[in-house]
Amino acid sequence: MEQKKSEWREWLKAIVVAVLLAGGIRYFIFAPIIVDGISMMPTLHNHERMIVNKLAYKIGMPHRFDIIVFHAEEGRDYIKRVIGLPGDRIEYKNDTLYVNGKPYKEPYLDERKKQVADGPLTEPFTLEELTGRSTVPEGHLFVMGDNRRFSKDSRHIGFIPMSKVVGKANLVYWPLSDARIVK
Repeated sequence: MEQKKSEWREWLKAIVVAVLLAGGIRYFIFAPIIVDGISMMPTLHNHERMIVNKLAYKIGMPHRFDIIVFHAEEGRDYIKRVIGLPGDRIEYKNDTLYVNGKPYKEPYLDERKKQVADGPLTEPFTLEELTGRSTVPEGHLFVMGDNRRFSKDSRHIGFIPMSKVVGKANLVYWPLSDARIVK
């Protein structure tokens, strides 16, 4: 009888440790997210499931073109691509991104640009026209969705404070047939 109680205690301990470990990993390190909408197409598709690395930016800043998840003002999490880092001057003209006066290629937009026949994928703008500021403020990011015509991003909601960034999203795990690392 005593041996059965001991065995049950060991099982209970193992289950509690497993639950605490899984909860800790999910809360502090990795979290699942579901892509909701078409704002990141063709890179990400509606209802794809991804893993968010919450530790990615605890020490450093995101890199330009990273795909991040952040808390939006509406109480929802958004997934977008980092376009501007603190101190950057951002401009779009002739469907080309200019950062600090230098043109940047955005190969992840090539497919989408081919599908658009009635003008540019990204309407021309300067950061100052959109925000009244000439550069991205310290501690903030300027983000955009890859489906530029159908994305609610920094052009509409403004700069994203680093304190609102949940983490980096670059691993699609569902549907299994579409599992991949996203760039």
